[in-house]
Amino acid sequence: MHEDDEVCVRAVQSKDARFDGWFYTGVLTTGIYCRPSCPVVPPKAENMRFHPSAASAQRAGFRACKRCRPDASPGSPEWNGRADLVARAMRLIADGVVDREGVPGLAGRLGYSSRQLERQLMAELGAGPLALARAQRAQTARLLIETTGIPMGQVAFAAGFSSIRQFNDTVREVFALTPGELRRRSAPGRGFQPSAAGTVGFRLPFRAPFCPGSLFGHLVATAVPGIEEWRDGAYRRTLRLPHGQGVLSLVPRSDHVACQLTLADLRDLSTAIARCRRLLDLDADPVAVDEALAGDPRLAPIVAKEPGRRVPRTVDEQELALRMVLGQQVSTRAARTHAGRIVAALGDPLLVPETGGLSHLWPEPGALADSDPDALALPGRRRAALLGLARVLADGTLDLAPGCDWARSRTALAARPGLGPWTVDSIAMRALGDPDVFLAGDLGVRLAAGALGLPTGPGALAAEAEAWRPWRSYAVQYLWSTGDHAVNHLPEPVRPEPVGA
Repeated sequence: MHEDDEVCVRAVQSKDARFDGWFYTGVLTTGIYCRPSCPVVPPKAENMRFHPSAASAQRAGFRACKRCRPDASPGSPEWNGRADLVARAMRLIADGVVDREGVPGLAGRLGYSSRQLERQLMAELGAGPLALARAQRAQTARLLIETTGIPMGQVAFAAGFSSIRQFNDTVREVFALTPGELRRRSAPGRGFQPSAAGTVGFRLPFRAPFCPGSLFGHLVATAVPGIEEWRDGAYRRTLRLPHGQGVLSLVPRSDHVACQLTLADLRDLSTAIARCRRLLDLDADPVAVDEALAGDPRLAPIVAKEPGRRVPRTVDEQELALRMVLGQQVSTRAARTHAGRIVAALGDPLLVPETGGLSHLWPEPGALADSDPDALALPGRRRAALLGLARVLADGTLDLAPGCDWARSRTALAARPGLGPWTVDSIAMRALGDPDVFLAGDLGVRLAAGALGLPTGPGALAAEAEAWRPWRSYAVQYLWSTGDHAVNHLPEPVRPEPVGA
């Protein structure tokens, strides 16, 4: 998109927020870069230069605008909808792989050399993996500076910088302010309140429209006791992160999702943010999705009723895959019961302080693979399927990580004994994040199809759904929305019992 100057100029002149994250505008006369919806008077077209990423704009010498904060705009929807090398690399960079393993580690995960990876990213994004990771570190540093009171030295290392000097230089270069100036600007008059040590609160932006009801409803209706809960209007759950444990709290608002993270190690902040965004599918392009689906007159009324539906995803791909196996051919309540027993028996105790009903982390695949099969109260075939999947996840034979090859992973899943098409497709849609999966055999989808005048046979329905490519995963969400089920509604707040009750 950044190569189409005419489209980009029109987006900037109309301050169209739908294009935030798709491209960035460098202004030659001021030396700053902005998101398309920046509230300032648009520059002259001849003074605009368009970049595909914040890292590319920074590499060209532009500083982040202090008004529109382009470094904090929604992520590009391209990384959600594509399965090529660049998209896979961007998902892994967002998950913090470069900070933990370096560029060779990133390239190794993708099966390419560092030089090949650098060339591909430079060609499409105008920046290599180190520059992209550096831009992410700068954004993480800004969050910590503005929302916590922890010392700057700790901020530097928590954000992933290797030295205080590198931290200071990057912040000055990207934001044209020192770290101390950033903290002073953010405090009293701008609505920021420093959080407790290890806790960070901030906003997660998204592209409008945004329909939170079925998204949060699905997460809460399928919540596993001990690791997930709905409390005081917030979806809360535990996190297993590269450097330690964490707890997230997400509250839907009209123009953002309020997020609070409590982390054992603040180095996990950028990874936790990326996983929260992935969980809620916040980097989707709802306008493109809804326009495509509304082109079918049978879907148009349900799209118009509540536009902006997202796909409920996950913070842990391996966990979700195992939970999908537990949910095969049983009710939502039964799946939660089975999962809750596994968590209580095999999950790691939660060590991060919290005041709700969260107590454990989902067990690692190795712990489940090594467990006593007789202790799992499951039918024999499903128990064998669950333990077999846990083993290949534990030994790395099956890769479901953000940078995995979708086609290869789906093929490997389909070859697993005891995993039917519904399970494989559900994992592809929610764990891998494939936007074009259709659950033709799902009962809820078939019932909704019949009510809308669509065929209900899986084969005929799948043929009709071909017209909804490449957004069939979202078509599933709209079809599900026609049913009267808890997954379609934002739950009521659940508050703690009064003391002495």
